[in-house]
Amino acid sequence: MAWNWLRRSIWPRVGLTLLGLLVIGALLSYAGIIWPNSWFVGHDSTQGFDVSSYQKQIDWKEVAQTGTYSFVFIKATEGRTYQDAYFQANWRGAKEQGLLRGAYHFYTEYLTGAEQANNYIHMVPKEAGMLPPVLDLEVTGKDQKKMLHEIQVFLDMLEQHYGLKPIIYTDFDRYEQYIKGHFENYSIWFRNIIYPVQWSNIPNWSFWQYSNRGHVPGISGFVDLNMFSGKRDQLKALTQQTFSQH
Repeated sequence: MAWNWLRRSIWPRVGLTLLGLLVIGALLSYAGIIWPNSWFVGHDSTQGFDVSSYQKQIDWKEVAQTGTYSFVFIKATEGRTYQDAYFQANWRGAKEQGLLRGAYHFYTEYLTGAEQANNYIHMVPKEAGMLPPVLDLEVTGKDQKKMLHEIQVFLDMLEQHYGLKPIIYTDFDRYEQYIKGHFENYSIWFRNIIYPVQWSNIPNWSFWQYSNRGHVPGISGFVDLNMFSGKRDQLKALTQQTFSQH
């Protein structure tokens, strides 16, 4: 009798406690106060973030004063005509504060690779010390063969112009659809905010976007947080691939 009473009185409380902890954890994650993937990012890792017009005006001096971040990827273009209104200010501000920076293009599936590459080239200056250009691939086309062709055109045009082999940013679905078996010789910037990239089967990842709700001093709102797979000197070496040959 005593055991039955104890079981009936304790287990509901245990269940409510666990539910409460889950709710608190979810709220803290939503607020960006904690993020499970952060446990897989070492204190000595090479960390960075990415920004676009969503973050609006950034205090790059305050960002640099944290001493935490080594690099930033900045949105430059999208599709055939869109050019980020904050790109020039971000590009200049990050450089002035000594951050390694690169620019990314959000790819549109129904446009040709050539017209999208031209948009990027007209927007992003060719400068020594820049990180390789980035193709942001988050869309799926109706014709996979055509999509693969246009992506290759885009990548080839950027590599020819900048003298740097582009990086491909993508998620698991697009990796399976387009990258695997086709573009595996490119460095991959992999997005997985649910579980660590170390648990994936992506062999050639160089960058990992591990959170979309980070807080960076000098930036209002949430920020995507990233880490590089190597040390800072290895990251800097990416800026020197073949630039001197062009």
